[in-house]
Amino acid sequence: MWRGAGRGRMGERPVEGVIGVQLVLTMVMASVIQKIIPHYSLARWLLCSGSLRWYQHPTEEELRILAGKQRGKSKKDRKYNGHIESKPLTIPKDIDLHLETKSVTERDTIALHYFPEYQWLVDFTVAATVVYVMTEAYYSIVKPSQEMNISVVWCLLVLAFAVKVLFSLTTHYFKVEDGGERSVCVTFGFFFFVKAMAILIVTENYLEFGLESGFSNFSESAMQFLEKQGLESQGPVSKLTFKLFLAVLCSLIGAFLTFPGLRLAQMHLDALNLATEKITQMSEDTFDTVRLWIVILLCALRLGMIRHHLQAYLNLAQKSVDQMKKEAGRISVVDLQKMVARVFYYLCVIALQYVAPLVMLLHTTLLLKTLGNYSWGIYPELNSDTPVENSLLPSSVYSESPPADGKMKVTVVQITMALGSLKNIFTPLLFRGLLSFFTWWIAACLFSTSLFGLFYHQYLTVA
Repeated sequence: MWRGAGRGRMGERPVEGVIGVQLVLTMVMASVIQKIIPHYSLARWLLCSGSLRWYQHPTEEELRILAGKQRGKSKKDRKYNGHIESKPLTIPKDIDLHLETKSVTERDTIALHYFPEYQWLVDFTVAATVVYVMTEAYYSIVKPSQEMNISVVWCLLVLAFAVKVLFSLTTHYFKVEDGGERSVCVTFGFFFFVKAMAILIVTENYLEFGLESGFSNFSESAMQFLEKQGLESQGPVSKLTFKLFLAVLCSLIGAFLTFPGLRLAQMHLDALNLATEKITQMSEDTFDTVRLWIVILLCALRLGMIRHHLQAYLNLAQKSVDQMKKEAGRISVVDLQKMVARVFYYLCVIALQYVAPLVMLLHTTLLLKTLGNYSWGIYPELNSDTPVENSLLPSSVYSESPPADGKMKVTVVQITMALGSLKNIFTPLLFRGLLSFFTWWIAACLFSTSLFGLFYHQYLTVA
């Protein structure tokens, strides 16, 4: 917001920008995304910094040497005149095979599935987080009262990209005819639907999300808004419909997070195999702030563990070969090479399943802080705005007609009035209830699927 903008003739009221400085920040960050991030990418650095090593599949000639076979035509190949049909080369499963490793480089990532989606999601999340931090600093210093917080838009875009990526990965499982991935997604989707309905039925004496008070506040504000427009209404939506919609949305989120949770459990167990406070009473505001910090710190901790988990996944290639050596029989060279190579080629799919839920949880928490009108301070100021109070614009904005000597000024006033009307309906109390519930639900889905994955990989897959 440029303070000097809009000041005209003597006695004329200054017209302040709707976004101002935040718009400039957005434009600068858009330029950074376009010009700088392609050369200095956090997503590429996480994979290609040299700490991750992937296993290369052996060549056919190397397998021939290990199996003690010479290249040449067999008698069975020569008995067909004009139609030579060579049998696939097979080797014993218990062959003494040791896979060679190589550091992941940028050239290696070209052949990886979903690498562009992974790079875009991580890099855009970094940009959105920087915008959020700078916007929070701007609000803390300047304390603007009539500006829209543009970091909310960035957080919503991050969530949209994360959901899109998870939806794309889930639809990939539905396209696979062999295997039970489709049944697993559907089963967990129904499980989370029933779980969400059961949780939404429980009174807030046991699970306090603020949904009841938020929905009541939203219904009353919407009815008052419709009455001012000359419309009669009993409310925008019934409570039953509202909770049913939330349950359906929760079931979709749970289905999207099923395989990320199962994969996280397996990587966690493999990483563990590789790596063979005092509670005080606090106020409600302090407790809410501490919860926000705990979620953010846990997200940062998990991001710090990404390389250990991805390396544990890459080690599945050697683990599969070691398991094969314990089996009797023979295996074709092509099948052996596919078994080793597919682990690396799906590295970015696993990275997306690791990062996307983390991004959703982090930016849902940031939205909860901003739209729920929370504070970052452990001991918030006593005179801070409560969520029940609506962020009303000064009455002069409504009473005074905008200046007639500029279409821009008229547009700014109209947008400001429209935003003020929306603030009267979508209050911080509503956002506290909704975003608290969704933050808890995303974490609960990840916990449930990861817990099932730990049980499955630890006990059910043991030979």
